[in-house]
Amino acid sequence: MDRIPLNDLRRQHDVIGPALDAALLRVAASGWYVLGPENEAFESELAAYCGTTGAVGVASGTDALELAMRAVGVRPGDEVITTATAGGYAALACAAIGACPVWVDSRSSTLGIDPERIAEAITARTRAVVVTHLYGIVTDVAALRAALPGGVAIVEDCAQAHGARLGGLRVGALGDAGAFSFYPTKNLGALGDGGAVVSNRDDVLSGVRTLRQYGWDTRNDAIVAGGRNSRLDEVQAAVLRVKLPRLDADNDRRRAIAGRWRLGLEGSVVPVAAGDGEDPADDVAHLCVVRVRERDAVRAALDAAGIATGVHFGVPDHHQRALAAVGRAAGPLPVTERSAGEVLSLPCFPELRDDELDTAVDRAVTVLGARA
Repeated sequence: MDRIPLNDLRRQHDVIGPALDAALLRVAASGWYVLGPENEAFESELAAYCGTTGAVGVASGTDALELAMRAVGVRPGDEVITTATAGGYAALACAAIGACPVWVDSRSSTLGIDPERIAEAITARTRAVVVTHLYGIVTDVAALRAALPGGVAIVEDCAQAHGARLGGLRVGALGDAGAFSFYPTKNLGALGDGGAVVSNRDDVLSGVRTLRQYGWDTRNDAIVAGGRNSRLDEVQAAVLRVKLPRLDADNDRRRAIAGRWRLGLEGSVVPVAAGDGEDPADDVAHLCVVRVRERDAVRAALDAAGIATGVHFGVPDHHQRALAAVGRAAGPLPVTERSAGEVLSLPCFPELRDDELDTAVDRAVTVLGARA
């Protein structure tokens, strides 16, 4: 029986292999491998795509979150409001700063942060909110800002939402700073780790540039606390320059795949696919996530039917021992608790063939029907 993969990164090379090969050879021949012309060009192209005044390449998406928070003013002892449903990355970045993540519950429709829960979490120590555009579903940052007092920054976690829009603006341009991951499975993925911070605030951009290179003013003269070695290397920048012009088309394909899943499984599962955008094209289907009862049993049955699945994310932040030690919940988290045992990710990547998708949907309908 042919197996339907959750993702298959090898297929990307079948599509853009020659361009990738040329980019890698160009970097190898240049003799410049860190903070060179590829990085500068990619930063400019990413900023233009996002509609921000600048972008700063860093070594990973988690570094992007941490350095963005530091650049907007988060310091040790401060509190950062976020959700417990997004894999723990924001909480890990808070812990690296010495800040306290404060978890509020998620919206049932999207599993992203619920703006109506913000008020209960705000204290005199609140310095920022991290809003994760989870699964590629855009969150209304303007509504979130309306719930915040002045002086509280918004950092967008755009790791799963490259290219998503709200009101005509791309994610990353909606808050004070946007943090991107270019982990290989992302909508815009490198051939290894990588990240970036985008912003329309010059102080944020200059702050991240300083922090990503040891906090230096000039070489070997560290003037800013919290600096580190966090640079997007030339190889990854060159690869991302090849892929960025294809991002919108790839997102279209992801949306089409997710739509086929929703249509085929209508009535059998609860889709996580109701974002704040006015147009379905506002969301970018990084993952096709549904909610099912007895998730683990359903997942085992799908695996037996030849369909690979994933769980994003099965352990909420406040149940991860290392994170629970540094953060707190602002109140009950019923949506978070319930959804952790229900979320199931289905195959959804641009190179998935139509015949594979049809087969996967048909098999899933059979499996779920047999369990009804």
